[in-house]
Formats: sequence, structure tokens, C-alpha cells
Amino acid sequence: MKMMFHYNWMVREEWFKSCEQISEEDLLETRTGGVGGILKTLFHIIDVEWSWIRLLQGESDFQEKFEQFRSLKKVRELDAAFRPEVQEFVNRWEESMENRILHVPRHDGQIAAYSWGEVMRHAAAHEIHHIGQLSVWAREIGKVPVSANLIGRSLSKQQ
Repeated sequence: MKMMFHYNWMVREEWFKSCEQISEEDLLETRTGGVGGILKTLFHIIDVEWSWIRLLQGESDFQEKFEQFRSLKKVRELDAAFRPEVQEFVNRWEESMENRILHVPRHDGQIAAYSWGEVMRHAAAHEIHHIGQLSVWAREIGKVPVSANLIGRSLSKQQ
């Protein structure tokens, strides 16, 4: 599981660098699918990752809106502010945490129960899903997308 988070962070950094070559207009343009645009999707990825980790730690999640972060610089700053806490949690993950239960209020007033392992895998898969959307949108504006390959990134050496 740790490898998947490290993979996501590596690919996210590559997307940030790639986005430096994309106009602000293209980064903010509303697009079909996902949460609606390149920069908004990067913001969403960071928001969701940090929010789930915060919930697992018994802390409040992130409630800010994208409108306050409508630049690549601000989204990168948000990631830089949130990532240390996420990394610390991920890096101290151990098997004994796998089956702990997180209770989450749903929109219908009910309480959902998820294992911590399920939440962690959801958080990792969530970003991978959105990276695929970014790749499609990059192609639409004539850019080469960041490689989604996990193989060849030497991630097993980071474990």
C-alpha cells in the first residue's frame, strides 16, 4: 500500500511540472468528466487524500473550496502543506491498522463503517483514477501526458 502512495506522489509531482507548460486558461477550463478541469482535479486529489487521512486520525477534514486555490502555485502550496502529515501517516502504516473501523456520517444521516485498509486503498485508487482523466485532457490540448507506469520508478527501493 505504501508503494501506491509513493507512486501517486511521484506522478503528482510530474503533473505539477507538466502543468507549468500549460496556460492558466487551459488549466482552469471546464472539461467533460471528473470534477471538471485540470487544476480543479489536482486540487480535488489533494483534498480527498488529506481529508481521508485526517478522518482516520480522528481530525476534521478539509472544507475549503477550489475558488480559493485557482492557480497552480496555490494548489502546489496546498499540497506542500498537507503532504507531510499524509506521508507521516502512510509511512507509519502497519498491518495492525488494517482492520480498524472508521465510522463516517453519510449524506442521508446514516453512519457508514469502513476498515482503515479499505479507506487507504480507496484514497490511493482515487488519485490513480483522476490521473487517467488528466491524461485524456492533456492529449486534448496537444500535450504529452505524464507516464502512468509504475514499473521502472524504483519504488520498491523506497519501502
